[in-house]
Amino acid sequence: MDKGKRITGAARDQLAAEMKAAYEGGDSIRSIAESTGRSYGFVHRILTEAGATLRGRGGAPRNKPSS
Repeated sequence: MDKGKRITGAARDQLAAEMKAAYEGGDSIRSIAESTGRSYGFVHRILTEAGATLRGRGGAPRNKPSS
């Protein structure tokens, strides 16, 4: 896949399905973007279009300072 090349139609649908499967398999948006040569924003948009449920950013919740 050429970097920056517009992807439409059936090729976009197939790419979306592959990215969704990778994401639901545990890959991060950043790792998918890196492996495909696409931007984070592109991968995020494709996953949203494909109906993937996006995970939260993670990390431990912050504790409120005690008064």
